[in-house]
Amino acid sequence: LSTAQKLGLVEPPSLPLSAEEWVKIKQRSIQHGDSVQPCAICREEFALRPQVLLSCSHVFHKACLKAFEKFTGKKSCPMCRKEQYQTRVIHDGARLFKVKCATRIQASWRGYIVRKWYENLRKTVPPKDSKLRKQFFEKKVQQITDRLLSSYDINLDEFFSEIDSSIAASQDVLQQSERKEIIVSETEWEKIQMQAFRQEISDCPICIMPLSPTVSPGRLSSANSNQSSPQTVLLSCSHVFHHTCLQAFEEFSLGERHICPLCRSCYQKKILRC
Repeated sequence: LSTAQKLGLVEPPSLPLSAEEWVKIKQRSIQHGDSVQPCAICREEFALRPQVLLSCSHVFHKACLKAFEKFTGKKSCPMCRKEQYQTRVIHDGARLFKVKCATRIQASWRGYIVRKWYENLRKTVPPKDSKLRKQFFEKKVQQITDRLLSSYDINLDEFFSEIDSSIAASQDVLQQSERKEIIVSETEWEKIQMQAFRQEISDCPICIMPLSPTVSPGRLSSANSNQSSPQTVLLSCSHVFHHTCLQAFEEFSLGERHICPLCRSCYQKKILRC
């Protein structure tokens, strides 16, 4: 102590704060959120720069506090104007800044993963919109064609192997494009039956046995009509078969969607009334 302080003319400096007192001061600073807010002097985040806690629980950049003391010429808190404060270096701002950076990195990485997943989804799953669906399958067919042409200059065995795989892939793409089933109305069934009647079909193309009864217009009904005579089934492609023959052909076929034995197109069927 100086002579003036010993004589009581000047207030002596306060005693150093204990560890328990510093813990209480820091808890009060955390409750006020001083480390979360920007520095009150420079209005910037604390980030990784040195940070000091004052005995009045206020927090500043260490460099900012030194500059403020040099500018004012006295040692007083920039916030509450308390003089003869004590300081302690803390790292709360740096810790919070690291947590914020880690959160931003994780968010960026999750966004990247989701974007990659969505891009792969767009490449594998056809869209529902008809126009986009058409473009999707056109692009698929073009990729198959490009792969086929790129293998042409290698050798014949690989070329023919690529042809087989390309045909199989093209069939799969076309089947997916026709996956949406269209319901045939009663009026359309009448037109299809008229078309089949004009073809004068008399024998079942599968068993080469006569169709009975004669296919004539206006004789459509449900499957539970008359079961006494062999039933005749009309397909949406206008071909006619015995119902039992067509069922046997469907059981023999291996594809997920049944195709007409004559024209190889996907169909819907309607049993004709006997």
